[in-house]
Formats: sequence, C-alpha cells, structure tokens
Amino acid sequence: MDRGTGEGMDTAFFLAWFEDAGRLVRLQRDRLTALDAAIGDADHGANLDRGFTEVRQAFAEWPPATPVQALVSAGTTLIRRVGGASGPLYGSAFRQMGKSMDSPVTLAVFAAAFESGVRAVERLGKAAQGDKTMLDALVPASRELTRAVQEEIAAREAFERAARAAEEGARATIPLRARRGRASYLGERSVGHEDPGAASAAIIMAALAAVAS
Repeated sequence: MDRGTGEGMDTAFFLAWFEDAGRLVRLQRDRLTALDAAIGDADHGANLDRGFTEVRQAFAEWPPATPVQALVSAGTTLIRRVGGASGPLYGSAFRQMGKSMDSPVTLAVFAAAFESGVRAVERLGKAAQGDKTMLDALVPASRELTRAVQEEIAAREAFERAARAAEEGARATIPLRARRGRASYLGERSVGHEDPGAASAAIIMAALAAVAS
C-alpha cells in the first residue's frame, strides 16, 4: 500500500493514524497537561491519553472493517470515555468524518470529510478560528487539505502541509485572548499561553503526516 498517494487510505491507514496519534499524545501528555494547567483544568493530557488508550482497546475488541467504522468507533469511544471538553469535541469530529466519508478514500474524499468534522467542532463548541481553541489548528489544516486537492498535490505532501499549518496555528494562539472554553474565564490572563486543544490537534495532524510518509 502506497500511503503517500491517496489511493491507499484503507482501514489499516486509519488504524495506524489512531495508533500513532495515541503514541504521540502519550509522549506529549505532560506538556499538554502543563499547557492546560496554565489556562484550564490541568487534565487535557491525561484525558486524551486515556481516550486514545480506550480507542485502541475498542479496536482490539471490535476490529473495524472499513475506514468509516474506524472513525465512527473512535469518535464514539472518545465521546463516551473521555471527560472534559476534548472527548465530545474530538469524538464528534471523528464521528462526523466517518459519517460523511465515501469510498474509496482518496485525498479529495478525506479533505471533504475532514472539513465536515471541523464544522462539527465549530457547531458543538460554538467557536471559530481566532477564539483560542483547537479550531485554530484544525481550520488551517483543513484549508491546506482543500488547497492540496485543488492543486492536485499527493496525499503525503498534503498531510505534511496540513500538519505544518496546524502547528503554526497552535503557536499562533499564544498571543490570543480566549473567547471560548474555560480559558475564556481568565480574560487577559489567557494571553501568553498556547491553547492545549490547539496543541493536541497539531499532534494528531503530525501523526497523520507521519503515517502518510
């Protein structure tokens, strides 16, 4: 399977994505917790780590047969098993991706499904890019995927671009004042801190790029 072309985004690709995302989240758990301690509940790293562990367990118990099943299973597990806001938000994104995904999963199909997932986060969180949330990483990543489809870029490069955009978006939250979520209660004190949700979104996109390569 050539995962860099977009033709090989089969079930194994998505299982590998969640596996690597879980691995990277575990490696970055303390950093995510530290970021959340500054402007949130100090549980983002632990919650996400537990969430991806639960996703891995769900896959082991009921192995997905299709990309749609993998995404819906992961999303449902995160919604049911993860506390705080991250479980429902990421869970809704993955579930919506799965529900809106066609087969075979080309880059164009993935990009459209990803955009649908981002819209689900916007609706649930009642937030937008610039509010200092995970959307500050997810929206730029989605735009890069759409642009890559328009430019007929290979999936490997498209995912690398999306990962870079997500990382840049996460860093760009540092000078922002939070307008949504628990951090918004801090007002000006939220300025100067990277948003933990944007940071974890960048990690998940980095995992996607790594699997595609």
